[in-house]
Amino acid sequence: MREMIIPPRIKKGEYVGFVSPSAGPAPLALHRVENAKRALEKLGYKVKIAPHALQSKGDVSGTPEERVSDMHEMFRDPEVKMIMCTIGGNDSNQLIGRLDYDLIRKNPKIFVGYSDITVLHYAIGSQAGLSTYYGPCAMTQFAEYPEILKYTLDYFNREVSAEMTDEPYQLTASTTWTDEFLNWFEKKDLERARKLKPNSGYEWLREGVAEGPAIGGAILSVNHLAGTKYWRDPRRSIFFLDILKEDGLLNENAVGSLLTDLENLGVFADINGLIVSKPAGFSEEETKRLKDTILSRFRDKKCPIAFSVNIGHTDPIATIRYGRKLRLDSSKNEIMAL
Repeated sequence: MREMIIPPRIKKGEYVGFVSPSAGPAPLALHRVENAKRALEKLGYKVKIAPHALQSKGDVSGTPEERVSDMHEMFRDPEVKMIMCTIGGNDSNQLIGRLDYDLIRKNPKIFVGYSDITVLHYAIGSQAGLSTYYGPCAMTQFAEYPEILKYTLDYFNREVSAEMTDEPYQLTASTTWTDEFLNWFEKKDLERARKLKPNSGYEWLREGVAEGPAIGGAILSVNHLAGTKYWRDPRRSIFFLDILKEDGLLNENAVGSLLTDLENLGVFADINGLIVSKPAGFSEEETKRLKDTILSRFRDKKCPIAFSVNIGHTDPIATIRYGRKLRLDSSKNEIMAL
């Protein structure tokens, strides 16, 4: 894995730029964008919103050309030090063949988002050599009512804030979690905070010790890139998978099939260790079956597997910089960012 460009950390008083490279719910839940803007301003940042970020054209925020134009504008703008996606979606893959990776390489800055934004993380990393961040989006985490969850903010700051350093830290499990959705479009999310449930922490499906650079993302989005020039070599990595169910797109069987795709690609045979998210939308029985499914894909492969980690579609979530070295140690019940 080649050495990546690590962008400068963001300082108070600098700008965060909002882009919507995939889905376009912003005008239907504009209060979520405003809440996120206020949350970032409260932290001491300023916010710019890309010209097409608040549009909605069907399932997406704009044409591929409009969304690419917003990305280019934010990377080109010298005042913007961080680009934050408003939300994920399903259509980031429409952009990757149109992006100017030379422009991105020459203007390195923090780029953060999760879910379908995985596709952009892979493409920017493989084509521009820029290390990006799998972490919170504006409308999902920073717009949390009444405020962003402390765990999410703490781990976000550890990776991107100029007030923090790059010293190693432990990625601990949150004490509570939620995957509750309060209807944004009816403003149910402004009536009360989401219900948080006790979290039992992550568990080890396989024990062991391993180190490697972080790579991975949302399972469907990772699989979109198999066989393309945007694919990133997972060998010797600590591979992380964000697993979720989504009505009309991903059910339990589909997730099993996607895991088989990764097995057939040789991903599981070549990695040093695996981190799996707390599954979003899965029942207790489905989660038990998912653990068995994951283990069946490894067979005789011996590497540590940490399950139910705070990444992805349940909240709160950590922020993971692509390429950052991680160490898994089941004997210490420890995930370290080095």
